[in-house]
Amino acid sequence: MKSYRADYVFSINADPIKNGIVTVDEFGKILSIGNQPAHSDAPIEQLSGILCPGFINTHCHLELSHLKNKIAKGGGLVEFIKQVQQHRNVDPAEAAEAALKADAEMYENGIVAVGDISNSSLTIEIKANSKLHYHTFVELFTFLPQNAKSAFDNGLELLKQFKPQSVSIVPHAPYSVSKELFKLIREYSDTHANLLSIHNQECEDENKLYRYKTGKFLDLYDGFGIDISYFKPQARNSLQTIIPLLSNKQKILLVHNTCTNLKDIYFIKRFDRIINWCFCPGANIYIEGHLPKTELFIEQGFNITLGTDSLASNTGLDLLAEMKLLQDQVPSLTLNKLLQWGTINGAEYLGIDDEKGTLEVGKTPGLNLITGLDGFKITADTKLKRIA
Repeated sequence: MKSYRADYVFSINADPIKNGIVTVDEFGKILSIGNQPAHSDAPIEQLSGILCPGFINTHCHLELSHLKNKIAKGGGLVEFIKQVQQHRNVDPAEAAEAALKADAEMYENGIVAVGDISNSSLTIEIKANSKLHYHTFVELFTFLPQNAKSAFDNGLELLKQFKPQSVSIVPHAPYSVSKELFKLIREYSDTHANLLSIHNQECEDENKLYRYKTGKFLDLYDGFGIDISYFKPQARNSLQTIIPLLSNKQKILLVHNTCTNLKDIYFIKRFDRIINWCFCPGANIYIEGHLPKTELFIEQGFNITLGTDSLASNTGLDLLAEMKLLQDQVPSLTLNKLLQWGTINGAEYLGIDDEKGTLEVGKTPGLNLITGLDGFKITADTKLKRIA
């Protein structure tokens, strides 16, 4: 049993506690939280800074960790996709070693749970032995209607390999999934527990493809030898087109949202979908050079979470750094709100809020110490240390 006193304790589900004390057992389970330790005679370690729960990273690609520093910044999404395909295939041992290091990096950065995209079985053993909780999204893609059934069947086979780990099958993105494949995923999601996630509007070319059948994706398909002559322009943005194709029985995570606008947000409110938004600002800057219009989403009544994306598209797997980018963009964002996005919101989406996301007696949420704040503002000097 250990007790820690900090300048403030952010439990997330209640107001910050000044000079708060958190007591945990040897397994990290919270025994007490408040201004008194669990036992009056127990020693208390004094810490400078704030204590908060461990972070929840709802979007990562662990199996792409070997691509760190191999893809140029700022080239845009289409060029990024080309470079990922060019550099992706390496010795599996090299890819596994990089993924293992990335898993350890997230642990050191105070992350306790991850929603992770997988296209292969590479990370099964790593996740089985990790200190982190993982939910794996087996990602399906083909834009060719005739290949939908084989892509879906292959996804089910990979899903079986990941079980009994927490796992679901999901569509990759509007520009890489045909209506036929969307239909198969929806039918499965309507009858199985199948948490959903999809890359959404990472670049304006995605909207151009759906509205007018123009833009850089046409060159990408041509370069990959994919004939999309069947595809007709939809006269509306990609999000507005694919929302009706997603199940209303499952929680849905829309990831990136770099070019999502207010009309898109209002449009999805017309449908009975369980929408969550995930922002990955570091990756947005790395790939497209700009952030989503974050302020548009804040008061819309949706659950907002945070992700790091992969080391192919980011310089690190650090949710505190992601919070700093968002705070710089929207100075009115409070630390408490950012921590909420990075903890309980992600835990609720992943369905693990009974264990993680808030500092409450009986939970094992992890315990992070954040120092170097300017009041309650994240600065260049702000650092994180994992306590439990």
